[in-house]
Amino acid sequence: MKEKVILAYSGGLDTSVIIPWLKENYDYDVIAVAVNVGQTEDFKAIEEKAYLTGASKFYLVDKVHEFVEEYIFPTLKAGAIYENKYLLGTSMARPVIGKALVEVAHIEGAKYIAHGATGKGNDQVRFELAIKALDPSLKIIAPWRIWDIKSREEEIEYLEKNGITLPFHKKSPYSRDENLFHVSHEGFDLECPSKEPNYENVLQWVKTLEEANEKSEYINIEFVKGVPIAINGEKMSGVEIIKQLNKIGGNHGIGVLDMVENRLVGMKSRGVYETPGGTILFFAHEELERLCLD
Repeated sequence: MKEKVILAYSGGLDTSVIIPWLKENYDYDVIAVAVNVGQTEDFKAIEEKAYLTGASKFYLVDKVHEFVEEYIFPTLKAGAIYENKYLLGTSMARPVIGKALVEVAHIEGAKYIAHGATGKGNDQVRFELAIKALDPSLKIIAPWRIWDIKSREEEIEYLEKNGITLPFHKKSPYSRDENLFHVSHEGFDLECPSKEPNYENVLQWVKTLEEANEKSEYINIEFVKGVPIAINGEKMSGVEIIKQLNKIGGNHGIGVLDMVENRLVGMKSRGVYETPGGTILFFAHEELERLCLD
């Protein structure tokens, strides 16, 4: 019986290449795990792609409500903002994804977890520390730190060499990460800090200032013990609150951040972040503290 490896699977080019690569180099059964943290994805298409590229099994783990209640809201209550700007949208999602991977590893009796994070960024650290905190016995495989593949073109060639043809040729020039709380953009012209991005090409959720709603809008947010429970008198779940505030903030051009930040590995990185609902919540929560705390 073959060993099993759990792969954090997004359906993108990197993780699709990792499936046949793991089978070729380790001869493991690859179990693909997609974790829903509120991103707008066709998970059925992702499942089909996982099987087409050689996965032996596919899991879709829904962590949206857990992400909001146990990660976003505690971060909001703590007032945690990185370098006085970044609202930690990507960072908060990684531990809950890592937790889902460990849960599936335990169900399947797998000893290995693989991910597609590169050796240049923070995600490798976020995933691996979350996994090791929950189960130190699990071993990590990080293909981008060990394989010889250097580019997107080589990834596509590798798939074709293995008889796998998928529509990966058209791609946004930006590297994006999306969840319920935010969407981030890196790469392409953003690599040059002196260049102002063309927001019409970059932004996904938030309208540019030129397109934003010119009519003002009042929002009444009710908090209980620092946690939002209602908007304009209507009680709703945390997930629905963030969705509603994303829509309102996006229409008014709220929540776009362009910054050069410090990565844990010692590099500087420029990113553009859209966090419309989160920006409203953090500012509202800050004012709430000002009113209630000495």
